[in-house]
Amino acid sequence: MTTKGKPVKDKHRGKTTRDGIRIHEAADFAGMHKAGELAARILDEVADHVFVGQTTGELDSLIENKVNAAGATSATIGYKGYQHASCISVNHVVCHGIPSDKKLKDGDILNIDVTVVVDGWFGDTSRMYVAGKLSRKAERLIQVTHDSLFKGIEAVKPGNTFGDIGNAIQTYVEAQRMSVVRDFCGHGLGRVFHSPPNVLHYGRAGTGPVLEEGMFFTIEPMVNLGRPETKVLADDWTAVTRDKSLSAQFEHSIGVTSDGCELFTLSPAGRFHPTWR
Repeated sequence: MTTKGKPVKDKHRGKTTRDGIRIHEAADFAGMHKAGELAARILDEVADHVFVGQTTGELDSLIENKVNAAGATSATIGYKGYQHASCISVNHVVCHGIPSDKKLKDGDILNIDVTVVVDGWFGDTSRMYVAGKLSRKAERLIQVTHDSLFKGIEAVKPGNTFGDIGNAIQTYVEAQRMSVVRDFCGHGLGRVFHSPPNVLHYGRAGTGPVLEEGMFFTIEPMVNLGRPETKVLADDWTAVTRDKSLSAQFEHSIGVTSDGCELFTLSPAGRFHPTWR
């Protein structure tokens, strides 16, 4: 799940930077891998259930059942009043789409975002799916969004800055004549859902906090075919593109290592990209 504005500070004991970013110990990586693997595995298993005529509410019920069966906890149920185990954002919904009884139509694209808690650690990831036949413009949007995430990940190593991550994403996306959403961003996580830093998906290289080994955070770019502006609907959750253009998003949870990073939310079945079909 994305964050908007300033995240809640991690109150657990441990070293933090002057920017309030928690530095985790080597042993903490194992907990994050376990939580991330479960979230990713659930999204793998959901893939076969995305089809024309399916409802996002049924997908959410499936996800909740899988979380419970694994003995884990959904981080989103009860979070600021939210009552679902996932956010499912269809077509021009940018993020935080609320599952419902509306049926998927042929050509619909959707982002499914799941966060689980395993032994106190948060695993947060999202990816794109398609119901029926994928249109050419949607296919290109999904590909650019996927690739922009990995452009950002390539910039993650000690000594670089968070601005380097955002700049890598923004530069790539805008070169494809698409736009990066500014209103929502990635976030720190670990034993809390949202903590410093705000991980912007745009910005200037060399700016922002310096990356250090032991930092945990999400990178989750939202890319629009049209303009970057969004608006939040009356339900106070659903964010949509103002120009009603298609939007896509991919998200990984990441830990900074001594020479790069580890991805906590890799797909066990290799289904992170919808072309796995």
